[in-house]
Amino acid sequence: MVDIEVVRGDITEENVDAVVTAANESLMGGGGVDGAIHRAAGARLAEAGARLAPCHAGDAKATPAFDLTPPVRHVIHTVGPVWEGGIADESRILASCYRRGLEVADELGARTVAFPAIATGVYGYPPAEAARIAVDTIRSAATSVRLVRLVAFDEDTYALLVSLVDTA
Repeated sequence: MVDIEVVRGDITEENVDAVVTAANESLMGGGGVDGAIHRAAGARLAEAGARLAPCHAGDAKATPAFDLTPPVRHVIHTVGPVWEGGIADESRILASCYRRGLEVADELGARTVAFPAIATGVYGYPPAEAARIAVDTIRSAATSVRLVRLVAFDEDTYALLVSLVDTA
């Protein structure tokens, strides 16, 4: 079973093999965590993403990490669901983001991966439900990844994730 750690901070500063970004379908960068990762990795990340696009909601694709500080070698791009009140299969799609992120990490040989809170920003997914889905999906995934670090940007997300991880 994969170990899960929760930290509060900047995902671009994580000491892991791969970071996951909450991308849009173009994989060319956006706002929030995706924008931060793209700024830190440099312009080549958007160029590489454009060659792989589109990436549909629930899927994940990988690029090199370019200018991110080693040991980060890969950026795994996943597209979360836009919250529509729970009527558009959002929970299944969000779970798929975490599952596919781990599958791609396995394909890359990554043993340590940092995930943000996918879809809780401009996509509007309710943070408490998103946190539960993230933790449950990671815990139940068949993966060779040894460590998943859930990186919370704010204190509220951090507290939600800690409460779920600490109940194990």
